[in-house]
Amino acid sequence: MSVVGLDVGSQSCYIAVARAGGIETIANEFSDRCTPSVISFGPKNRTIGVAAKNQQITHANNTVSSFKRFHGRAFSDPFIQKEKAGLSYDLVPMKNGGVGIKVMYMDEEHLFSVEQITAMLLTKLKETAENNLKKPVTDCVISVPSFFTDAERRSVLDAAQIVGLNCLRLMNDMTAVALNYGIYKQDLPNADEKPRVVVFVDMGHSSFQVSACAFNKGKLKVLGTAFDPFLGGKNFDEKLVEHFCAEFKTKYKLDAKSKIRALLRLHQECEKLKKLMSSNSTDLPLSIECFMSDRDVSGKMNRSQFEELCAELLQKIEVPLHSLMEQTQLKAEDVSAIEIVGGATRIPAVKERIARFFGKDVSTTLNADEAVARGCALQCAILSPAFKVREFSVTDAVPFPISLVWNHDSEETEGVHEVFSRNHAAPFSKVLTFLRRGPFELEAFYSDPQGVPYPEAKIGRFVVQNVSAQKDGEKSRVKVKVRVNTHGIFTISTASMVEKVPTEEDDGSSVEADMEGPNQKAAESSDVDANEKKVDQPPEAKKPKIKVVNVELPVEANLVWQLGRDLLNMYIETEGKMIMQDKLEKERNDAKNAVEECVYEFRDKLCGPYEKFICEQEHEKFLRLLTETEDWLYEEGEDQAKQAYIDKLEELMKMGTPVKVRFQEAEERPKVLEELGQRLQHYAKIAADFRSKDEKYNHIDESEMKKVEKSVNEVMEWMNNVMNAQAKRSLDQDPVVRTQEIRAKVKELNNVCEPVVTQPKPKIESPKLERTPNGPNLDKKEDLEGKDNFGAEAPHQNGECHPNEKGPVNMDLD
Repeated sequence: MSVVGLDVGSQSCYIAVARAGGIETIANEFSDRCTPSVISFGPKNRTIGVAAKNQQITHANNTVSSFKRFHGRAFSDPFIQKEKAGLSYDLVPMKNGGVGIKVMYMDEEHLFSVEQITAMLLTKLKETAENNLKKPVTDCVISVPSFFTDAERRSVLDAAQIVGLNCLRLMNDMTAVALNYGIYKQDLPNADEKPRVVVFVDMGHSSFQVSACAFNKGKLKVLGTAFDPFLGGKNFDEKLVEHFCAEFKTKYKLDAKSKIRALLRLHQECEKLKKLMSSNSTDLPLSIECFMSDRDVSGKMNRSQFEELCAELLQKIEVPLHSLMEQTQLKAEDVSAIEIVGGATRIPAVKERIARFFGKDVSTTLNADEAVARGCALQCAILSPAFKVREFSVTDAVPFPISLVWNHDSEETEGVHEVFSRNHAAPFSKVLTFLRRGPFELEAFYSDPQGVPYPEAKIGRFVVQNVSAQKDGEKSRVKVKVRVNTHGIFTISTASMVEKVPTEEDDGSSVEADMEGPNQKAAESSDVDANEKKVDQPPEAKKPKIKVVNVELPVEANLVWQLGRDLLNMYIETEGKMIMQDKLEKERNDAKNAVEECVYEFRDKLCGPYEKFICEQEHEKFLRLLTETEDWLYEEGEDQAKQAYIDKLEELMKMGTPVKVRFQEAEERPKVLEELGQRLQHYAKIAADFRSKDEKYNHIDESEMKKVEKSVNEVMEWMNNVMNAQAKRSLDQDPVVRTQEIRAKVKELNNVCEPVVTQPKPKIESPKLERTPNGPNLDKKEDLEGKDNFGAEAPHQNGECHPNEKGPVNMDLD
């Protein structure tokens, strides 16, 4: 099983995998660990990642980027309408009211949903992981911003489903960073000690997130989160773009905003300049050749000017930090460390603001770009049965308070209950008890719409069906289990109706107290340990002993944003077709490139090493064919079917292969013949030594050695004939014998001769030493002088002792 963590960012993505006892961030086909979140559409296929980013300026209208924040939003959303103005591609409404992306693909106009676009990016990440791990990838953990609402999270899960990924958990960015930080720490306080509080700050390309986490050994708890979803590195880029747009308009009378390609080039150069200013405080130049109307433009900027330009953005940094400290009731002295991640935290002014707020230096022990992906991979390894990971529990926090509203039976008044407060532990389940005579509705919504960066406060409407009154006409007691699951999504997981059946007095079953009326409260149960326990509930009322039977009830969910099953299946099918088309186009391009490579290789070598191995007439004919093939490639052969290129390659190889073989044979043949000659000399010498009665070989049988001599003579005669025949041939003729045949002769010779010449001499057994009652048997021929009864060296007979002996040793044998 594979274990993969995917950090799907607004600008770029990172992939981390678990293997060889650790977590590793892997590289794509360009040996880059960063894969841009860009998809480009062409007349034949899609390009994704680095290749797509390289086309961003040349194919601006058909290259899609910065689409992450469109998940789960309607086209009419004010955020979408604001973003739409700055995009190089077209956004249009889908039939379901969602955001559609209009591009030209396969020379036809196509409309793709955000889920489909993200699925395309996930396809690329999946392929990269599979190529690296050399096995299929299914299970993964995907990162999302902590401020993503239910609708946005469901949309990301749908994208994963389109591409066949089983997302074990949607993990909040900051929680992933905290896990990556805490699991390796050996000095965390014990469970019964005061936890270590660490604040994590992440400023990426498009958003700013902060969280406070409490660490104990083997445990991480998110205390609170805060964020500014509209403050990130791209906002700093935009300040520079605005500045230079105004400068170029004054200085060169050029309006960069009027041409999208010019604006995109300026964006790229401003991003590079921003990065350079992070490490240089001097004036830095910005130059763009042929910017507009074939005119070059230039400007300059230094760090202090940049900070002055971005003063408004820098002030916004403290707002989420204040919010976090207020929520968690923490003071600066309670925080033991401030860890910063994300590309934009490299801006010195950003670091300085964060450090000044907490009154202490920020820490950069984590990899700013890869920390989220590594945390996701760790979480995937924890959830996967294939890996054994140190025990480490992760308790996340609910970012927005969630409430339920319902209508009372036969009453017009509504009941409202906040089921999950802000920063409530997650994943978590609670059981609510209702008294009803028939089906009823529950509506979930965000209690504080102003604090949610999403225009729709409603989460969904849930209808509990098949509810009926008890047999005696009383209201039925309905238990509804509400849950924030591992993905951070609110759901009603189960509903059950309690039916009462009278029993004998000694039966142990009983019914809990019911709560009804306008002040109806909920029984809550934690599912962190999978145990239900009652809290905030009055004592049980005295009731007769009865038996209860729980009847499961169906719950119909009408969610604010959820792709229908038919639509999802259609997207899955469409993605499969596009993957197949990309594969076919790659094979076609590979076949075309093989023809081009063949033309260049033979043309180069026909005037070099291959020149001697082809006759003049064939040489001219082959060069003419190569020129014709090259002309065809760049004219009518520019866009042909795969088979056309295969046929062209076969035509070239028909003439080229014999020449190539002659060259290779001429290079290899002398070496192989030399090896054969050496083996022949070796075996001939052994045969000669045998005839001269060399004692090394006197154990070999005469008939065996005759086999060796016969084989040597036959192979030697064959080799002489071959060498004489080959000497008469010119280099432009096919060789008399191939190196493969010569190697076969070497093997044949070795098989006959080697077993004979390497057979061991028979062992001559030494006479055994017999024990006698009085010592050694002196009739034996061995010289036992100076030996004891066991053949060991005896003590000196002159009375002297060995250095380690105390005196002569007398041994009696029974």
